[in-house]
Amino acid sequence: MCNPAKTTFRLGANIRIPVFMLLLALLLPSVAQAGTAIEGARIWPAPDHTRVVFDTGAGVNHSIFALENPARLVIDIKDASLKADFANLDLGDSPIRRIRSAPRNGRDLRVVLDLEENIKPRSFQLEPNQQYGHRLVVDLIQEGRKTQPEPSRPLLRDDAGEKRDVIVVIDAGHGGEDPGAIGPAGTLEKDVVLSMARTLKSLIDSKPGYKAQLTRTGDYYIDLRSRTLLARKQNADLFVSVHADAFRSSQPSGASVFALSQRGATSETARWLARSENRSDLIGGVGGVSLGDKNDVLAGVLLDLSMTASINASVGVGDYVLRQLGGVTKLHKRGVEQASFAVLKSPDIPSILVEAGFISNHQEERNLRSSAYQRKIATAVFKGIDAYFQNMPPPGTLLAHQKRQGNASNTSQYRVQRGDTLSGVARKLQTSVQELMRYNDLNDDRVLVGQTLQIPTS
Repeated sequence: MCNPAKTTFRLGANIRIPVFMLLLALLLPSVAQAGTAIEGARIWPAPDHTRVVFDTGAGVNHSIFALENPARLVIDIKDASLKADFANLDLGDSPIRRIRSAPRNGRDLRVVLDLEENIKPRSFQLEPNQQYGHRLVVDLIQEGRKTQPEPSRPLLRDDAGEKRDVIVVIDAGHGGEDPGAIGPAGTLEKDVVLSMARTLKSLIDSKPGYKAQLTRTGDYYIDLRSRTLLARKQNADLFVSVHADAFRSSQPSGASVFALSQRGATSETARWLARSENRSDLIGGVGGVSLGDKNDVLAGVLLDLSMTASINASVGVGDYVLRQLGGVTKLHKRGVEQASFAVLKSPDIPSILVEAGFISNHQEERNLRSSAYQRKIATAVFKGIDAYFQNMPPPGTLLAHQKRQGNASNTSQYRVQRGDTLSGVARKLQTSVQELMRYNDLNDDRVLVGQTLQIPTS
């Protein structure tokens, strides 16, 4: 058996080269070309941070560190080369003044972001999805910036004094680097739901007694916990997350409404009690209960009660919204579904998730691209929200005051009891089902326990 270290290869008359050196020379080019290429980059400015995304051919090893005077962020990527052109990136609305890059140590790549201000950096990698391959994500967190206006309860003046608005926080799902579901024709869920959320906000703001806020106002990503946190900071009466569903086949279609499941509530209760910073938060909104001075057993009971009330209210408002959606589009399921969506896990705010349709269905993708159809869906969602709050307005709101003062001259009121049906109420109060449906803006004869019905008296 030959020994490569001692075996030589003769080159010309007097030149001998060891075989192992020749093999090494042949292998070196393939090793040198094994590095990952940075193939592209994108910048997503948000109100409180800017996300920089690098498209990488595969997962990479990297490190980042910030420098001051002047402010810079250095990104070192091991065994990488640059194929992207940073000169074409739009740096507007971001703290980045310039992006520089250079090879480092022969095989690595150094990228330097020259910044307008000091930032807090954060980095992580993303696996491939429908739209992108491997990515290195760098967040530039601008700690001095606020994501939303200061929490407020807008007040309206009337002859009875000051009455606050009902606050609805609308969450457009996904955003930025996260496109959400993608339709067969390339329609992005993040774009459709942002457009719908803006329309819904406009409808809500146009009615006295309501005020709407958006969790995101542009094409950027907010993590799921931060979305519910924004709603809590706004002291919201309702949180509505807008999405477009997808399935692996194109057959499923129809709109859906989701509330939090009891199983999701149980896990959320445990998470809240485990995290000490949650103890000082108010449970139950304005005038609620602080858990900070409660022992674990009492805190758990209070939180369970709050979560149960929140889920019941969520299912209630979801049912109103579903009824309205059923009048303008096909429903995927006729009842409010319940699941453990993270974005619904606020312990003290009724929260629903509206799936406007299946973007994976060819016809519904075409519908969802239409501004007229988006408005039709948004209008149905608003009518459902309004019908719910007209029947069950939060205390201290203008709606609650109007309900007390409102149509007493030609109507009376009846609160639905357990076992009641609309036809039974109509017989008891000597009116018709059709009249009750007309006076209460009902699309069918379903009623909810605790619902207040307006009864015509003339």
